[in-house]
Amino acid sequence: MFVSSGSAFLLGLIFMRHLRRNLDEDFNISSEPAPSLEALPLHIYNTVIQQLKQQKHELQVQNQAEQRRARTTENFSQAVLSNLSSGVLVFGPNGLVKQSNPAAKEILGFASPSGMSAEDIFRGTVVSSTGETHVADRVHSVLHEDGGRCQVEADYTTPGGEKRRIAVTVSPVPSIDGSLLGAACMISDLSQFEQIRQQQELRGEISAEMALELRTSLTTISGYAQQLAGSRDPELARQLAADIANEAAHLDRSIGGFLVEKPGMKSKTAQAGSTGRS
Repeated sequence: MFVSSGSAFLLGLIFMRHLRRNLDEDFNISSEPAPSLEALPLHIYNTVIQQLKQQKHELQVQNQAEQRRARTTENFSQAVLSNLSSGVLVFGPNGLVKQSNPAAKEILGFASPSGMSAEDIFRGTVVSSTGETHVADRVHSVLHEDGGRCQVEADYTTPGGEKRRIAVTVSPVPSIDGSLLGAACMISDLSQFEQIRQQQELRGEISAEMALELRTSLTTISGYAQQLAGSRDPELARQLAADIANEAAHLDRSIGGFLVEKPGMKSKTAQAGSTGRS
């Protein structure tokens, strides 16, 4: 029993010492500081640096590409606006002009409408169809009252006193999320079309008068010709021939400024006249 007790005590002592040694080793391992950046291998450090440089380069290339696309889009928009025959005004949410094209400046008679309000630009211009509503009210309706697209015509007077007939189309400009960015106002000068219409009406009236005068002259010439055919008096024949020539010359003078002569028509007309007189 003594030997057994001594052996058990000795084994317990050996086990305790072995356990303590293992605990000391674990503690030493856990208490060692983490390896610093300088302790990393050189090739790992270079690899990380190269990856960071590559990412920076890719970001720079992407940023430059986006800037080029933005400049291209802006230049394209400016080119389109600059070459439009119709005037374009872009109003911001505050009711002031943010952008305009050269046609708008020419039609409205302003050197630079940027920063101006609709009241300053149209200055009480009244819509023709109503006789009471102002063009500026239509712009405000689109901007502040959620009004839809509208199109009106009005008689406009430039700051220099020139009177023009204009057609105005106001449309809302929504953003992607549906909020209102402003209003686009397209202006067309109808003065030239109105002048052309008036000229056509006047030309139609002149044509009717010319047709009546032509018919009268032809009737007169026909009467002279019938008298000439039935006359045996040489003196009367010469008089009738002279009357026919005078009537033909009068007819030529009357319609000469109205008809547009084609190349060679004048010479043919002169030849026909000389043949008839002969």
